[in-house]
Amino acid sequence: MKYIFYILPLFAGVFVTIQAGVNTQLRTSIDNPIGAAFISFLGGTLVLALALMLFKQPLPTLQTLSTVAWYKYTGGLLGATFVTIAILSAPKIGVSNMAVLIIAGQLITAVYFDHLGFMGFKVNEITLTKLLGLLSVVLGAYLINKK
Repeated sequence: MKYIFYILPLFAGVFVTIQAGVNTQLRTSIDNPIGAAFISFLGGTLVLALALMLFKQPLPTLQTLSTVAWYKYTGGLLGATFVTIAILSAPKIGVSNMAVLIIAGQLITAVYFDHLGFMGFKVNEITLTKLLGLLSVVLGAYLINKK
């Protein structure tokens, strides 16, 4: 059962690439990158609202929400920014170039966060092997983007 947690992120990577293509096509159809991002998030919001109802997930109370640190509410902002950047970048540099740069940025940040145990992640210190892996990813990003 543990293997599912290795397989699901692979699907997430597939979905991010498909999402970039779909959102780019939407942007082209409506000629509005921010509008395309809005429509994308509206669709996701509707699906999540339906899931809340279907799975009978209770919503937190206003009192509970008022005790949450402000930065914990920035996930949607970060997601909207990500989608908008993807919508703007993919048609200009291509989806493979965009994807490899996203992956490089994700890995650099993730290794750093793990090293620090930032935001409650399990501490997983940077090693020479990890640095070589990061260097390989950055080199790969360069080679994929090289004309």
